[in-house]
Amino acid sequence: MATASSAPATPLQGDAAKTCSGLAGDAPDAVRIDSAAMQAPTPLSIAERAGSPAARVAPANPAFCKVLGHIEPIDPKAPPIKFEVNLPTDWNGRSLQYGGGGFNGVLITGLALPPAYPFNKPSPLARGFVTYGTDSGHEAKPGEPPQTFALNDEAFENFAHKAYKKVRDAAVALVVRAYGKKPDKMYFMGSSEGGREALTMAQRYPEDFDGILARVPVINWVGLQHAGTRSGLVTMGDGWINPAQIKLVADAVLKACDKADGIEDSIIENPVGCRATFRPDTLRCAEGQHGDQCLTDAQIKAIDTLHARYAFPFPLANGVDDYPGWGVSGENTPPFASAGGWVSWWLGTTAPTQPPGQTNGIAWIFGAGGTQYVFARDPKLDVAKYKPEDHKQRVLEVSQLMDSTNPNLTAFNDHGGKLIILEHMSDYAQSPFAGIRYFENMQFSLGKEETAAFARLYTAPGVDHVGSGAPANVDMLSVLVDWVESGKAPGDLEVVEQKIEAPAFATTRALPLCQWPAWPHYKSGPAEAASSFSCAP
Repeated sequence: MATASSAPATPLQGDAAKTCSGLAGDAPDAVRIDSAAMQAPTPLSIAERAGSPAARVAPANPAFCKVLGHIEPIDPKAPPIKFEVNLPTDWNGRSLQYGGGGFNGVLITGLALPPAYPFNKPSPLARGFVTYGTDSGHEAKPGEPPQTFALNDEAFENFAHKAYKKVRDAAVALVVRAYGKKPDKMYFMGSSEGGREALTMAQRYPEDFDGILARVPVINWVGLQHAGTRSGLVTMGDGWINPAQIKLVADAVLKACDKADGIEDSIIENPVGCRATFRPDTLRCAEGQHGDQCLTDAQIKAIDTLHARYAFPFPLANGVDDYPGWGVSGENTPPFASAGGWVSWWLGTTAPTQPPGQTNGIAWIFGAGGTQYVFARDPKLDVAKYKPEDHKQRVLEVSQLMDSTNPNLTAFNDHGGKLIILEHMSDYAQSPFAGIRYFENMQFSLGKEETAAFARLYTAPGVDHVGSGAPANVDMLSVLVDWVESGKAPGDLEVVEQKIEAPAFATTRALPLCQWPAWPHYKSGPAEAASSFSCAP
């Protein structure tokens, strides 16, 4: 694979410390460099707990120039766009922009491991990449809903797409000042909201990046907010499912589908087929029965609602008129922060409330707040009474801004760009079927051969939103570099399961990450009729 050392390194011009400090001050296009200073090398460190497995790892980084800046808003009531750019003393000619997460509002430093990255690999900065990230144009404040910023038009447009473009251009200008030339190749890697940002860059700014990874991307953003809110509403009363009953469902799913691949390993290799096989009504309480070992009609309705598509009364951007709903497997993946299955994302530890409480599922917190602050723009709205048709103009406006659903990536392909999408099939933060649908829409729009020339979709069975559950670690950065710079198109990839054991990492097994089969295009919902698939290690 291509590495950071495969080409001669370019040092910071002149005296590194002087060059670095000289970057501070005003710059063109409302860019302000607030500070620029050399940083000493830092060692690897491991946190006891974090919101995802990768977040526990703070990789070792070399000496570098840390640049902090902001971009002034046009609207004086809008927040600035904050950013960080990291300039290695020995540069490999490449740059990597990191995407954000959730509703952003936190500065992405570009110092962490990128999405799906193996824990034992040197960080991109240590490999010689210029790395950078942004807060997307607003700062989350304690005690406030994370969607409050959306009441300001400029702040919301920055969150949608403008911040990432502006920061990308500011980073290029800094690279030219620091090294005397633009990056030879530019990469973008993002997960979740950052995955949406990754696809947004390919769709809106097709000549800006050469290689893009979109992991578990929130593609149909408007659909997700509505579907997640609906799934919360159906559990407000008797539909709420307690942790013991979640285990009941998860065990039933494994019993129905785990052995389908010939191996009983608690991983559903064919979650598409299992979604059609598993029936929640088989767990219905018999007459007079109650308790944790069965489900009521209201709870079965809640599960059926989670699995069902959410249909809009009018088409959104790019003709999308629904959200495909969620699949099966990983329902009881242990919760912690943004990691986990139903408890983390759907059900929480208590039934949904208005306003949402900290013990509610994240999807309800995101969806209810999104409904109030983004679509209705009424923080006091009773979410249970919201109807998208009553706010059609605003819903369509948001869809045009936020939904990364345009399947025509001809301009990105013509530029020579390469795209990898990675979906985790036990993801309850967003439906993996939304990304699968998008990829198949690309095939339908551009043709399968044309799509295969520049894009790949991989699915990871048994993996939750942030990488817990089953193996999902693969060096996608090197995969992209190989494809972009050497023309080496990826096939099936080997992923590793790693256990974090400070100060070293233990690899326990290797499994394949399979390309998505070239199944026929479908208009709505997952391809339930599709045959099972596998790629043996």
